[in-house]
Amino acid sequence: MTRIIAGFAGSRELAVPKSGTRPTSDRVREAIFSALDARDAIMDARALDLYAGSGALGLEALSRGARSVVLVEKHPKAAEIARKNADLVCSVGKLAPASAQENTAG
Repeated sequence: MTRIIAGFAGSRELAVPKSGTRPTSDRVREAIFSALDARDAIMDARALDLYAGSGALGLEALSRGARSVVLVEKHPKAAEIARKNADLVCSVGKLAPASAQENTAG
C-alpha cells in the first residue's frame, strides 16, 4: 500500500501500477522529506517528479506545502494512475488541478 505520509492529504492511499514501477517506500519518502523540512525547502517550492510512476514523491511534496508539482512518466498506464492520484490529492487539498501537472515523456 502506497500512501501520502503527511500534510493535508496525509494517510490517503494512492493507486500504483500493477507492474513496471517500483514505488519509493514510505520509510524512504519520510527520510527525504524530513531532511527537506529541516531545511525549509518544501513550502512554496515547485517540484519535479521524473519517472513518477504513481506520483507518490511529487504528491507528497504537494501535500506538505509545495506550490506545484510536475509528474513526468513515460508508461501510459502509470501516467494515467499518476493523473488520478494527482486529482485525488488536489481535491482533498482544494487545490486547482494545475497545481499537479502530469506529462507523458517519450
